Amino acid sequence: MGDSPVTDVERIKAASRNLRGTLLESLEDPLTGAISETDTQLSKFHGIYQQDDRDVRNERKRQKLEPAYSFMIRARIPGGLLTTSQWLALDRIAREYANDSIRLTTRQAVQFHGVIKRNLKQTIADINRAALDTLAACGDVNRNVMSPPLPAWSQVHRQVQRYAEDLSAHLTPASGAYHEIWLDGEKLLSTEEEIEPIYGATYLPRKFKAAFVVPPQNDVDVFAQDLGFIAIVEDGEIAGFNVTVGGGMGMTHGDTATYPRLGDVLGFCRSEEVLAVAEAVVTAQRDFGDRTNRKHARLKYTIDDRGLDGFREEVERRSGVSLDTPRRFVFVANGDAYGWQRDDAGAWHYTMFVQNGRVSDVGDRRLLSGLRALASRHTCELRLTPNQNLIVSRVVDGDRDAIDGTLREFGIENEAHATNLRLNSMACVGFPTCGLAMAESERYLPDLIDELDARLAELGLEDAAITTRMTGCANGCARPYIAEIGLVGKAPGRYTLFLGGGFAGERIGYPLLDNADETEILDALTPLFARYANERTEGEHFGDFVVRAGVVPEISHGSEIRAG
Repeated sequence: MGDSPVTDVERIKAASRNLRGTLLESLEDPLTGAISETDTQLSKFHGIYQQDDRDVRNERKRQKLEPAYSFMIRARIPGGLLTTSQWLALDRIAREYANDSIRLTTRQAVQFHGVIKRNLKQTIADINRAALDTLAACGDVNRNVMSPPLPAWSQVHRQVQRYAEDLSAHLTPASGAYHEIWLDGEKLLSTEEEIEPIYGATYLPRKFKAAFVVPPQNDVDVFAQDLGFIAIVEDGEIAGFNVTVGGGMGMTHGDTATYPRLGDVLGFCRSEEVLAVAEAVVTAQRDFGDRTNRKHARLKYTIDDRGLDGFREEVERRSGVSLDTPRRFVFVANGDAYGWQRDDAGAWHYTMFVQNGRVSDVGDRRLLSGLRALASRHTCELRLTPNQNLIVSRVVDGDRDAIDGTLREFGIENEAHATNLRLNSMACVGFPTCGLAMAESERYLPDLIDELDARLAELGLEDAAITTRMTGCANGCARPYIAEIGLVGKAPGRYTLFLGGGFAGERIGYPLLDNADETEILDALTPLFARYANERTEGEHFGDFVVRAGVVPEISHGSEIRAG
């Protein structure tokens, strides 16, 4: 790295006046539906991605029209906790400015797609009026902080939610740019003295993701995060947290220097030390992360380059915290528990399956309308899960039957919809809006699940719970590399097939097939399903089976994959 030049993105950040750039001028330009190329980088820090409809891209080019530009807006929601009034505000935004849908993300946030430039400012203002924001939902900063949304919500989980909210606030950028540009806040005459106390003038080298988790459920996929806090519960109280660092799912096809990686357990800290340790991890990555190559800029590469022991010493020095020996913990699964469950305080929670996180009205399953009715009629909270599902939370005994009636009225109860395979599936957006997508994902996975379900049913495996995840590119937004069956888009209709990830998100899968089409994928999986039906041990998960049977090797470090 040494004297190598920094990337263009680093130069853009350095010249941005703390994320202001020329965003105001871009928004006011009436000659294009886009913003300037430089501002597209800065807009990410404000929770915005510029996109275009790839389904019509070639036709518009033939007609000598600019691409059909629109914007994705992501709202930041620590721990995925929403009031019904907030949900109703998001619903109205979806119908007025987006494409009549809300997308639940894999980080317990929401996305709107299809927002055109002239509606950007009003959409963000409306999100803020709902006591939410989009600041730092994207960009080279800490993004939405995750927290376990378990339906059987205990006092421990309520405490962890507060830790997530505190960490989110602590790591939020201090720049006034967001309020100036989107909320008509007071403009500074000079930004020269405006200081980002944690991030500095050029923020982080790359995106950063943090999460809290409460064993035995690993629903947030803590080992996929740059920074994780595993709650250690003793005698019903949180004794502290095991700290994990260096997880990350992205890689680049054909670049063997890139790889997905599971986080390492760095040590144990007390609850009151969480913010100091987190800030030390962030600032160490700020100072030592690679700013010359964005493909090598995530924390996972910083740790592999410097060594885990050296990184621990740096975190301890910066935080003033002496990390203790990690405490024992066990994870059993990383999926959601569906249906009704009761918590320790007597309230009820209903976890609803939302296929690939898309909340819209499709045929008899009127999810957008149903959730609007539910939020209007009933007293409850809504919680978004890391698996793109939604929990109707804090329901009292007397309201359960009424809520069941609303679910049936709009065709959105779980019993009407999904097999165990589908309930454990997840996909990124992919085509047509994501500019990075190489293959279909959200629109295709349901059809592939149909095919896989049929083969499992023939073998008597219709009740098998197998985590299946698909992404349209190698960035891994749906965390496919730790799924038992992972499909990573490589070209239209073609995927790399990963097998052997852990059911609890504790193991990376191995690429069994590269550049495979549907027929090749089904031909590879069908005989493995047959072997699984005949040779599995009691309670053995599919990912564990294919490793034990020697179908794929067990991966101890993501670099062993060597991207093809």
